[in-house]
Amino acid sequence: MKAIQIHEFGDADVMRYEDVPDPTPAAGEVVIKVGAIGVNPVDTYIRAGVHLIKPELPYTPGGDGAGTILSLGDGVGQFEIGDRVYVANGGGSGCYAEQVALPADRIMPLPDNVSFAQGAAIGTPYGTAYWALVNRGRGKAGETVLVHGASGAVGTAALQIAKSMGINTIGTAGSERGLELVRQQGAAHALDHTRDGYLDIIGELTDGKGPDLILEMLANVNLPRDMEVVAKYGRIVVIGNRGPVEINPREAMMKELDILGIARFNATPDEMAGLNAAIGRGLADGSLAPVIGKELPLSQAIEAHHAVLQPGAYGKIVLSP
Repeated sequence: MKAIQIHEFGDADVMRYEDVPDPTPAAGEVVIKVGAIGVNPVDTYIRAGVHLIKPELPYTPGGDGAGTILSLGDGVGQFEIGDRVYVANGGGSGCYAEQVALPADRIMPLPDNVSFAQGAAIGTPYGTAYWALVNRGRGKAGETVLVHGASGAVGTAALQIAKSMGINTIGTAGSERGLELVRQQGAAHALDHTRDGYLDIIGELTDGKGPDLILEMLANVNLPRDMEVVAKYGRIVVIGNRGPVEINPREAMMKELDILGIARFNATPDEMAGLNAAIGRGLADGSLAPVIGKELPLSQAIEAHHAVLQPGAYGKIVLSP
């Protein structure tokens, strides 16, 4: 089969489109014929060798994908050959390939109303958004959440999940196309984060209170201002960051606000089960519907890794084997 192989950590051009042996399932595993692969920023960090996850070389990247089950290892009783599935927790590698072997407890059934491309956009984006909004952010109906970078894969997922929970949403984006997408996903207000002072209007939009919760995709740029505009007793969940930032802790003291980190691998098995069940219900009833922004062939993984780090995010980038 064809797969992307990485023989050394480095820039995107270390990825090679190569022939590798077809996988066979170990006990407790399934082999999936991959229909689509999700591309995430974390894939680029792992590839560059700057992430906590450092796979043994050579390795095949990719933690998100969807497809059909080709074969079952011993002890797998919850799935059958031919089942449509998506990777809910891929562990960071293996999906940039025509086939992948994974533990059965890392995959979930893919509803018939969800395409493989959409299925490849579920695991990391929706898992991250749910963990940030619900588990860490403690969002609840009637509150207001500000979602930075709301036109990207995690951002659109957060808007959809918030809407399904009765949470009011404000989203930011960096292009007119992105702003329109934010509105389409149910945000009451869409703000252009390329404009100076774009958050100055937040007080007016929230009756002078500020958002109860902020989901932050670029903390090194936005965190100080987030602390100024968030509501008293508010929560800021840091989902993304690309450098150091200086803040004044007095803002946190006076408002008694919480600044929360997120790392979904800290979730307990019960927490992951609850998260996956909630996402599954939303997919089945149509309230959660991943937005695909760009599809590329697997052989163009290098281009995808460049694209996923560019500003002006719009939905999910997926690869097709």
